[in-house]
This record gives sequence, C-alpha cells and structure tokens, in this order.
Amino acid sequence: MPEPTPNAALLRSLGRLVRGLSALFWGLPLALVVCVQTAKTDWLQPFGLAPAVVATGLLLFGLSQMSAFQRQERIWQRALDGARLLALVNLGLSPFLYWWNKLPFHPLFSMMAMILAFGALIFLSQLNLVLLRLSAMLPDETLRQEARQFTPLNRGLLLVALLGAVGQLFLQRLAPYTLLAGKALLWLDRVGLVLLVLLVLLPLAMTMALLWKTKEVILDSVFGGND
Repeated sequence: MPEPTPNAALLRSLGRLVRGLSALFWGLPLALVVCVQTAKTDWLQPFGLAPAVVATGLLLFGLSQMSAFQRQERIWQRALDGARLLALVNLGLSPFLYWWNKLPFHPLFSMMAMILAFGALIFLSQLNLVLLRLSAMLPDETLRQEARQFTPLNRGLLLVALLGAVGQLFLQRLAPYTLLAGKALLWLDRVGLVLLVLLVLLPLAMTMALLWKTKEVILDSVFGGND
C-alpha cells in the first residue's frame, strides 16, 4: 500500500528549514571572516557597512526561514526566538565594526565592537541549543546522539571563551597597577592563537558539522536526498 502524500504545508516548512540550515552553514564562516576583516583590515573598506551587515543579516535570514517549522512546539520556538533576537542585535551592532576601524580609539565604537564580540559567542551557543531542540524532532537517532554529545561541549567551550574575555578585560584594567596582571596578559598574548582555535573555532566547526548533518537528514528522509 503506497504511503500517503505528506502534507503540503509541512513540505513547505521543511523546504524553508533546509534553506535556513544552508544559510546558517555558509553564513557562520562568512560572518566571522567578513566581520574580522571589516574591523581589522582595509580590504573591505570600499564597500562601507555593507559586507558586515549582509553577513550578519544572512544568519538572521536563516533563522527566520526555520521559524516556519513546527510552530506549535513551544520549546523549539523558544530556543529559536532567543537565537533570532541575538542575531538581530548582532545585525544592529555590525556597522560599528566599520566605524571602529575608522576610529579605533573612540570609546563608543570600541564598546559596541566589544559587545558584538560577546554577542557573537552567545549567539553561537544559542544556535547549538536550537540544533539540539531540532534534532529531538527529527527521525534520526544518530543525529540526536551527536547533538546531545556536541552541544554541551560546544556551549562549555564558548562559556570558557566568554569568561576568558571578561578576565582579559579585567587584567587590562589591573595591568598598570600590578606586575602579576601584566605578566598574565603577556602569557595570554603568547597562547592567544591556541585559545582562539580551541575555544572559538572548534565549536564553530562542530556547529557547522551539526548544521550540515541536520540538513542531510532532512533531505534524505523527506526529499530523497536531493539538495
């Protein structure tokens, strides 16, 4: 007996879900590269505010696409709403990277750029929670297990990164007054690249892997694996 045709509305929501996951998969590394280049180099200066706004806007677009899926699931929608709010805040703060590049010693621009950096880490942590909630609704036990394993690890590393950033700011305030704080800052400068890879780039890579795996599970189970 042939299986019943899936509900058209469900298929549309699944299609938007796949588009949203794809936008997030490509948007995360794009936003990282573009925002860093906008803040630190002159490569993107001819384009003004546009690159950072477009890159962070792609993340908000992806989450907005996903919101059509399972609107009645409050836990899932609550996690998604939190991520969308953070993405909207980051989008609003992204122009300050361009202005901070122009006036790096302006206190307002420096403060907004710092808040954006913290917001990006919190957003990545919330996105992992979104993927965990999403995996619980999909018919793939392997995906659920991977989400349960990697989500706490990613969020733990990002929490350490946040606490480390706060600690570094505190040490910078103390450095003019205590020798110990100055030595600690020098040590952080030496191991900064290692910490960046471990605490930020590793969770980013694992989040992208979960995004891709989730998209593939949906395509395989609903659309027969056709992208």
